[in-house]
Amino acid sequence: MLRQDERLPFTDHLEELRSRLIKSAVAVAVCFALCYGFSEQLFNILVYPLIRVMPEGGKLIFTGIPEAFFTYLKVSFFASIILASPVLLYQFWMFVAPGLYGKERRVLGPAIAVTSFFFMGGALFGYFVVFPFGFKFLLGFGSEFIRTLPSMHEYLDFSIKLLLIFGLLFELPVLLALLARLGIVSVDFLKRNRKYAIIGAFVVAAFLTPDVVSTILMAIPLIILYEIGIFGAKWLTRKKAAAASAEDKPA
Repeated sequence: MLRQDERLPFTDHLEELRSRLIKSAVAVAVCFALCYGFSEQLFNILVYPLIRVMPEGGKLIFTGIPEAFFTYLKVSFFASIILASPVLLYQFWMFVAPGLYGKERRVLGPAIAVTSFFFMGGALFGYFVVFPFGFKFLLGFGSEFIRTLPSMHEYLDFSIKLLLIFGLLFELPVLLALLARLGIVSVDFLKRNRKYAIIGAFVVAAFLTPDVVSTILMAIPLIILYEIGIFGAKWLTRKKAAAASAEDKPA
């Protein structure tokens, strides 16, 4: 680990970045090779919420000759990123940590862990809670003369986008706590505007979900996340004030 007073030449920084990127790429490539061996099973897991609510005998189709192949490639790639994420986060940490002060290193590590936790929580919430209700509603538009035949490619793109959206929405507590830590908003401001946050949660949920039930299922967690964000903002604000008070005390 480099000391704070050490400075590397720019070319050494580039070499360090190159080394970290190569290691990250190798990790993703190894995980991709492993995941591709189970690509069909991985896709079956991803499509399970849709299969559960499809009419009896319902199936997915592919309309282009290479569509199934490229779909399995994409599934394997997304799975490899998730599987290799510990290595990717470690390489990122090892690259930026030497250039940070001790206080910044103590903050960045937990921040990465908390951000990853909330993102995965949002993706899992979308998969286990919102997907079944949303797909059931959307498939309800089929009739005796209209048969539902979703394609593999369309389902993959649709589901991955939704999982990313839910993952990003669940970063709300981290965002609120960070804004409070930077002094952009205050805890009192967040409390005063709670009613607008509740309305905003339902508006966002209504925009992202296809039916009333899914809207409620999405809005309630957002409201809870807002409250968690207030708690996090209060904790970070107190911690910042305590640190500032300690620095002001005479030695």
